[in-house]
Amino acid sequence: MPWFMECVAKGEFEVVNPYNRQIKRVPATAPPVHTIVFWSKNFGPFLDAGWGDRLRQMGYHLYFQFTINSEDPLLEPNLPGLPRRLEQLRRLCDRFGTQAVNWRLDPICHYRWNGDEIRDNLGDLERIAEVAAAAGIRRCTTSFMDAYSKVARRAARHPGFRFVELNRSRRVKILLDLERILSALGIGLFTCCENETLAALPSRSAIAPAACIPNDFLVHLYGGRLSLQRDPGQRRSAGCGCRMSSDIGSYDRHRCPHGCLYCYANPGP
Repeated sequence: MPWFMECVAKGEFEVVNPYNRQIKRVPATAPPVHTIVFWSKNFGPFLDAGWGDRLRQMGYHLYFQFTINSEDPLLEPNLPGLPRRLEQLRRLCDRFGTQAVNWRLDPICHYRWNGDEIRDNLGDLERIAEVAAAAGIRRCTTSFMDAYSKVARRAARHPGFRFVELNRSRRVKILLDLERILSALGIGLFTCCENETLAALPSRSAIAPAACIPNDFLVHLYGGRLSLQRDPGQRRSAGCGCRMSSDIGSYDRHRCPHGCLYCYANPGP
């Protein structure tokens, strides 16, 4: 965030393409920036430092993608405990409004550890959902873990551990179970890049594809104008509904300290 705020003060971001290393300059002033979308699993430092309040005072609209999964120190070793993260969710909703916060239960992981039965990271689902519903959250986005080669290499460094990929019928059952639990609390379930599984759902299901960058919703929420063109750089064939945006930051210059075992982004161990 200090780097981010320095760029805001300078009026532009320098973004390094992770593939060809070319530098692109992206305007950082409002306007032309309409909304800043933040992703995190730990908004504590952001809230404690008052970054969001400062950005709003400068004229930016804010939208938050908050990933809250069950406590699992093997999959997510360096996160604050679940009670602290649930309190962060309440604070975000109170300060910025529930419509500006999207809960991500993401990704759903299944694995074996030392030959045990298959485990998952859904154990705290109902606890998280009840707190989210009480805070006013009405949307949850989920997906199943993708076994990227980077993820496989990281998992291989843990003897006795391996991720388990589920067949389509088991994924369908899990989504329907999630929908049943969440709908009872007034929370709709959406998926990120899960076209194959969505196509196998029964017609009675209301689960729908999501857009992490929902420009149409951001215009509804904040007014103004935004491009509604689909982002060609995303996995559209898999079901990505994201609209045009500029991705800010760098996987190698701004490494995440959380060390999640399934992460496709962090370049190092």
